[in-house]
Amino acid sequence: MKYKDGKEIKLGDEVIIDSKYFGVVVADIDNSEYSESEPKEKWEYLKSGVIINTDFAGLVHYQEENLKEEEIELKVRN
Repeated sequence: MKYKDGKEIKLGDEVIIDSKYFGVVVADIDNSEYSESEPKEKWEYLKSGVIINTDFAGLVHYQEENLKEEEIELKVRN
């Protein structure tokens, strides 16, 4: 998945969602990259997208079609 500016969304990215919420990418299903806290076995069934640990709802699964409704921007890349 990519941000609006064309940069690839990566594991560990700190993001801003809809200009008011914050989160961290904890799983990148598309590229099979998972944090220690969110292992592959837990999320691979979803097949695509990213998992973001948000400050408004905890773990949220985002897919490409979600980016039409919600804006996810890169805040900090670790």
